[in-house]
Amino acid sequence: MKALFIGGTGTISMAITRALAHHPDWELYLLNRGTRMAEIPQGVKVITADIGNEAQTAKALEGMCFDCVCDFIGFVPEQLERDWRLFGGRTKQFMYISSASAYQTPPGDYLITEGTPLGNPCWEYSRNKIACEDYLMKLWREHGFPVTIVRPSHTYDERNLPIGVNGGRGAWQIVKRMLEGKPVIIHGDGTSLWTITFNTDFARGFIGLMGNCHAIGEVYHITSDETVTWNQIHAIIADELGVPFRPYYVSSDFLDAAGPYDYRGSLLGDKANSVVFDNSKVKRAVPGFVCTVRADQGLRRTVRSMLANPALQREDPEFDAWCDRVIAALEAAKEAILKG
Repeated sequence: MKALFIGGTGTISMAITRALAHHPDWELYLLNRGTRMAEIPQGVKVITADIGNEAQTAKALEGMCFDCVCDFIGFVPEQLERDWRLFGGRTKQFMYISSASAYQTPPGDYLITEGTPLGNPCWEYSRNKIACEDYLMKLWREHGFPVTIVRPSHTYDERNLPIGVNGGRGAWQIVKRMLEGKPVIIHGDGTSLWTITFNTDFARGFIGLMGNCHAIGEVYHITSDETVTWNQIHAIIADELGVPFRPYYVSSDFLDAAGPYDYRGSLLGDKANSVVFDNSKVKRAVPGFVCTVRADQGLRRTVRSMLANPALQREDPEFDAWCDRVIAALEAAKEAILKG
């Protein structure tokens, strides 16, 4: 069977690409701009084109049909409209990566199923994902476009740690602060429940949905069954670094109001809420699917990878200075109150 990935080299998709490179049932093509060719495994064919250039892409795909097309980089409905023009009638399954942040926020129940309502007033990113889902399901209902929607939650790999409060350049600055003995900011009191999923685990569930006749017209989330707190995530990282765990707790509302970063979306619209995922639906569709990388195992693996690879050590001095200012301001406010 032939599969085409739009993208295929990101945090989520690279694990799937690697797993399919020598899969006996799949011949894999990647459609991308060719910027990460060195990381693409042997056995994977690359179609070099910019999906944003529809005419160029149509020419590159001329005469080709696929059993499965997967879009990992569609964020707004206009991009899915383009996909419909390019792949309508040319694939037996179209898989779209949405987001678990599309679920009702704030949550009405801690346990999330695929039937949980969608809606997120805090994050435009999530609302756009909902609009993309609505568009695709309309195509399925009215035109029979063979859609499967997948909603990942916080999926990570060996290149970056799953952190709630960072400056947008990755988690290395958090690691650096820990190594320097500085406190690290954690939203809330660090006790809210969160689910992190290593990308190789996600890949197993995703591949099980590819070419699966039961997945057409359906929506699935794929996450670990394990839940951890933000305190546990940071404590595991500190332990692997061999340094004390020094949290500094700040409310998500304050972080959003005090910073140049979009914490209204990423925290209030996502990570500040306790969520637990019920994965029984994907397990019915993919018998035997289970996540095998525990949070502590994945986090330690990623810490070791980041320490060993200078290319992953992207410093963020602006974020570091902002953290220091936030902590100093809150300490000064405490002192002022105590002095009366």
